[in-house]
Amino acid sequence: MYRLIFSLVFAHMDAERAHHVSFTALRTLDRIPGLSRLMRLIFARGTRDRVDVLGLPFPNRVGLAAGFDKNGVGIRALSTLGFGHIEVGTITAHAQPGNDRPRLFRLLRNRALLNRMGFNNDGARQASFNITRARKAIDSLPAGKRPIVGVNIGKTKVVAASDAVADYVASTRELAALADYLVINVSSPNTPGLRDLQSVAALEPIITAVRDTAAEVATAPRSTLGHVPLLVKIAPDLSDDDVVDICDLAARAGADGLIVTNTTIDRSVLTGAEAAFAKHEAGGISGRPLAERSLEVLRLVTATVGDQLTVVSVGGIGDGRDVSARLAAGADLVQVYSEMIYSGPFWPGRIIRDQETRLLTRGTGGA
Repeated sequence: MYRLIFSLVFAHMDAERAHHVSFTALRTLDRIPGLSRLMRLIFARGTRDRVDVLGLPFPNRVGLAAGFDKNGVGIRALSTLGFGHIEVGTITAHAQPGNDRPRLFRLLRNRALLNRMGFNNDGARQASFNITRARKAIDSLPAGKRPIVGVNIGKTKVVAASDAVADYVASTRELAALADYLVINVSSPNTPGLRDLQSVAALEPIITAVRDTAAEVATAPRSTLGHVPLLVKIAPDLSDDDVVDICDLAARAGADGLIVTNTTIDRSVLTGAEAAFAKHEAGGISGRPLAERSLEVLRLVTATVGDQLTVVSVGGIGDGRDVSARLAAGADLVQVYSEMIYSGPFWPGRIIRDQETRLLTRGTGGA
């Protein structure tokens, strides 16, 4: 049914408009008394498989990556699909419209997306109001069904790189007390100069300042670690040496984990006419073509950090086998996004159940 709706309706609609229509519909249905519970029974059936990561009780290991809910307006609605965690954002200290439209494109034959959104969001203060309301909504759910809420923060476009630390601190002051965990995003290709902040010299003061500010404002963190867990999201386009340097820095500076990886600017991952189209369009590519490099970076990171840091894998996950492969490669959690655009609202629950079935089958020797 979803494939039919997608091919007849969404495939012919501007990608960003289709996102807003589908997300608004999900949020509207979630607000209808009784319907939210029915949706959860349908979509999230069999997705409870609690795991403790970052000192937090995740209902399962599969979460929604940042970018889908940029302002924290649909956390409970998205949790009806079975996600164990929802990462909102990227949120910047100041509201900003993002880049000019069109800025989101489907690459159908490659099962990929190309986006140059540019951190369009309503700003940290408005997001704090949204997340406060969302927390009240999810607190009404049974404890085992409450998603973990991550908050992803980035640099405001008009803020100079020299003032990046203060900009990240401003977002942290607004949002740290509301977040189960925080993510420093220095890896989007759609804000000029942002990826330069992945250098060790630029990143270390940001990690230190965000960590210290979060400890100051979040006096009652939800994590048993005793502080708001802090992760750094990195790009797949870094050299292996740079990845290792960031791993060492994250551990040294007191971060708790890494999210690997963001979108790629490498057009060679695409094939066919869509590769030629993408060469003339700015933005980052996500979806299945990212799988190979994302898995390579994951393996490098887990080999480097061992048990020192939590590792979240994102990029190119298409089915339950991919989830199992990322966990086998050392990821503690996985995140998804792009494939849901193509596979629909039943897909998250399906890959979670598929991954759990694989674990069960492996544990019984395939009997």
